[in-house]
Amino acid sequence: MTMILALTALLLNHLIFYCSYQYKQWRSNVTRRVSLDPRYRQILNYQMVISEYPSKLSLPQSNPGVATVLEYLILKFPDVGAQVWRQRVADGKVHGHGGSLISAQSPFQSQQRIYYYREVENEPVIPFKETVLFQDEHILVAYKPHFLAVTPGGIYVNECLQSRLRQHTGIETLQALHRLDRVTAGLVMFSVNPDTRHCYHHLFETRQIHKTYQAIAKTNQNDRLVGQKWEVKNRIVRSEPRFRMCVAKGEANSHSLIRCVQQSSHTGLFELNPVTGKTHQLRVHMQTLGWPILNDKCYPTLEPLSADNYSAPLQLLAKELQFIDPVTQRQRCFSYDGNLSLN
Repeated sequence: MTMILALTALLLNHLIFYCSYQYKQWRSNVTRRVSLDPRYRQILNYQMVISEYPSKLSLPQSNPGVATVLEYLILKFPDVGAQVWRQRVADGKVHGHGGSLISAQSPFQSQQRIYYYREVENEPVIPFKETVLFQDEHILVAYKPHFLAVTPGGIYVNECLQSRLRQHTGIETLQALHRLDRVTAGLVMFSVNPDTRHCYHHLFETRQIHKTYQAIAKTNQNDRLVGQKWEVKNRIVRSEPRFRMCVAKGEANSHSLIRCVQQSSHTGLFELNPVTGKTHQLRVHMQTLGWPILNDKCYPTLEPLSADNYSAPLQLLAKELQFIDPVTQRQRCFSYDGNLSLN
């Protein structure tokens, strides 16, 4: 009897191992086919990463030649794909102001507000933490690490500063008042109170906020730059591909003040004060001076698309924000205690 029980246990162990192996093989095969056949999502309980908060879009005043909201979304976001938008609308994931669902036949109406939830598959997790420096009933100021987006975009939905802070603070009305490039680190200011939000937006619109950045750039060994200052004014426009900017002829629309504060044999530490806030302004202006910022994948040469190199972040830091608070009338100065280093 003991022998029979032992053999039975052995057979059961082999059977369990075989079934487990077959299940793993089956699951692996199904996983590989998920991207090819959406029906397999139900088998695996496959989950999309969906933003907890809706993105808002206002339809333009001038109709670009479409009959429905769906047609406009397909035209506005070609990278998302027409079929994806059709499926989102069919699933009730797009709605108007007040919660009314947008159907495939909903007509285009200028200035109409549309809400939708961003979704991606396999969102990357950024392994760096943000830090809150200040918070009151009107604003919140936080340090954003390199590689973390400020707001949802592209393949990032919940892995952005705004979503993280909303989750950690419980303040669902939290909204970024300005932007930093995803690869740039530094201070970002958020509005906490929707009733006073316009006051802080006005500060940025009227250039009443003094911003200070640090950058490390490539320099020549024979350059003697410490103590020198430069004022850069030029016209920055979109290039190809469109996320990249370039200098063009015409009236200047960008303005930066730059000085060198430290130098080693092949790099220099610069302090930068942007007067205007054009996309990639400081990166373009440093390139214009002949000293591109270290680890910049876009300037002066666009590098092939590759994964983020966490060991070599763009050497650009939004160090300080100074302004007179429009609500309290207090002088505000927020400064990140870290610094870029030439070592």
